[in-house]
Amino acid sequence: MAEQKRDYYEVLGVDKKADEAAIKKAYRALAKKYHPDMNPGDKDAEKKFKEASEAYAVLSDPSKRQQYDQFGHAAFDGAGGGGGFGGFDFSGDFSDIFGGFDFFGDLFGGGRSRSSRSGPMKGANIRMQVQITFEEAMKGCEKEIEAKLNDTCTKCNGTGAKPGTSPVTCTKCGGTGQTVSTQSTLFGTVRNVTTCPECHGSGKIIKEKCPDCYGTGYISNKKKIKLSIPAGIDSGQMVRLKEKGEPGVNGGPKGDMLVEVLVSRHPIFQRQGDNIYSTAPMSYAQAALGGDVLIDTIDGKIVYTVKPGTATDTKIRLKGKGVPSLHNKNVRGDHYVTLVVQVPTGLTSSAKDLLRQFDEVSGDSLHAVEKRMNGGGKKDGKNKKKLF
Repeated sequence: MAEQKRDYYEVLGVDKKADEAAIKKAYRALAKKYHPDMNPGDKDAEKKFKEASEAYAVLSDPSKRQQYDQFGHAAFDGAGGGGGFGGFDFSGDFSDIFGGFDFFGDLFGGGRSRSSRSGPMKGANIRMQVQITFEEAMKGCEKEIEAKLNDTCTKCNGTGAKPGTSPVTCTKCGGTGQTVSTQSTLFGTVRNVTTCPECHGSGKIIKEKCPDCYGTGYISNKKKIKLSIPAGIDSGQMVRLKEKGEPGVNGGPKGDMLVEVLVSRHPIFQRQGDNIYSTAPMSYAQAALGGDVLIDTIDGKIVYTVKPGTATDTKIRLKGKGVPSLHNKNVRGDHYVTLVVQVPTGLTSSAKDLLRQFDEVSGDSLHAVEKRMNGGGKKDGKNKKKLF
């Protein structure tokens, strides 16, 4: 029993009302994914490639698409030809889809047309890291980083060729930087565009290399770069230094330097977004009677007056004492402080006596509670009540 064909619109993953551009885009993506050259020996990928090509051959042709929309697959069954796909002439060239298309270059970061390979191209970006303190991140700072950077070789002016000589045009690709091969398939002629293996895409061959740069066109030098880090930057964020990266190709501009900022942890402060969180100690007397406590902030110590009867773990908000905004230096987050009562340790004998007296006076000591429950201090067994 013959395998039932899938709907062509379903194969390409497009709506039945899709225009020509959408159909072409969908097919291009599937062809790139399942092309036999990219999936050698994969029968399933080959099958899907043929299926997508068949669907595109119909839906990209207004006349055939109209027949398919009206009669479905039956519109072409038995019209001649094999495999249930008769009636079509697949001797055509899919260059409108694959023309100038580099499968491998597009997948791995290239994807430039033949004309752009020999034209000016921006140099590669460089990634660096710099470590700063929490305080530096809050205030902003200037840093100096050392990096090994490539500069255009002054001896050959970046050509890579020995002075007095010049690179010659690659004979394999004719200076395009790409080689084109064609493959005849059941569905027509497919063009494969790949980077030239002789010149590696440059379109030029250097026969006599420059003795200073060994044919690369670049000289590597250690350089010190000044970096301005804005106030409020968070760990993991980047600072971009334009045109501090690798040299461009064929007269193109330099790439950029991307510096990742790593902020060290602070022993007191914790950052969440534009807010800062910390704890501050207060004595038992301050909590009970009220008074002034010292609180550390990124601007230095401040005095905060607590109210009488302030419980431990009380949270207060210091408005505008948080992290400066990267977008507006006049805007800052808040600082949230948790007040924690400190239990005194290492008390002297006189201090202990005073605390015991306070405990008795306050009526919270076990002895005071027991006294109240025993009716004013009677100690006969009849009136004694169980506490626990």
